[in-house]
Amino acid sequence: MNPTLLSCVWDVGATLGEGVLWDAPQQRVWFVDIKSHRIHRCSHDGVERDSWDAPGQVSFIVPAVDGGMVCSLEDGLYRFDDADGSFTPLAKVEAEETGNRFNDGHVDAAGHLWFGSMHDAEEAPTGALYRFDGVRVQQMDDGYVITNGPAVSPDGATLYHTDTLQKRIYAFDRAPDGSLFNKRMFVEIADGGYPDGMAVDAAGHLWVATFGGWRVDRFDAAGVKVGEVRFPCANVTKLAFGGADLRTVYATTARKGLSEQELADQPLAGGLFTFRAETPGLPQHLLRIEE
Repeated sequence: MNPTLLSCVWDVGATLGEGVLWDAPQQRVWFVDIKSHRIHRCSHDGVERDSWDAPGQVSFIVPAVDGGMVCSLEDGLYRFDDADGSFTPLAKVEAEETGNRFNDGHVDAAGHLWFGSMHDAEEAPTGALYRFDGVRVQQMDDGYVITNGPAVSPDGATLYHTDTLQKRIYAFDRAPDGSLFNKRMFVEIADGGYPDGMAVDAAGHLWVATFGGWRVDRFDAAGVKVGEVRFPCANVTKLAFGGADLRTVYATTARKGLSEQELADQPLAGGLFTFRAETPGLPQHLLRIEE
């Protein structure tokens, strides 16, 4: 974990960059800007770039088995067509909960989508954790102000989920049918910043972006911090492993909440960053949809 290898591949200036993922077949990186209602895509080196406007707050985007993309808007899941920029409803979720929006999402090895909702004003515990198995959406946990970072261990037996405002990362055991049990504290962040998006590497270490913490933390399977990567901007929001060897890490950041002076001091805030890791990550799984 050598921070000198950190670089900004796209100074996109995202208000709230999130949802970064590696598209291995196309060798591209996808991510979103929630507050600016934008979807972004670039080549592995950031040279080739595409952007689309969304009709609302789009919080994550994931690839599907059929080659398409699925994202969230305020009232549920949508198919996104990059050819014409259109959004087609897939599953309504919390359509009547106008004070909420969605946040982070993750596809597990079974092709199921795990994602969370949160209170848009970041005040009330109206957020929940959901699973979409390709047929129906099921609530798996609740009581969150800001949900974040669903991630799954390499053996699929543990799901990690973040309560950002409480600075806590929880671990759940997963049954063969995908149900969750034995919720427990995995890590409580005590050294500055709020835990945000997460990713797991092939060795079972959990990498955690910290909003307001200027860094990405790395924890072993016992919850012991074993390293960190420092950033030149405070709000690191999400990371994903990519590249041919899955050792190139991409990370989104945010300008949200920074004062004019802080923005002047952090000119790359909101950019897409990359660095190299000594341990590869896990491949991006594809969402299975039954229609």
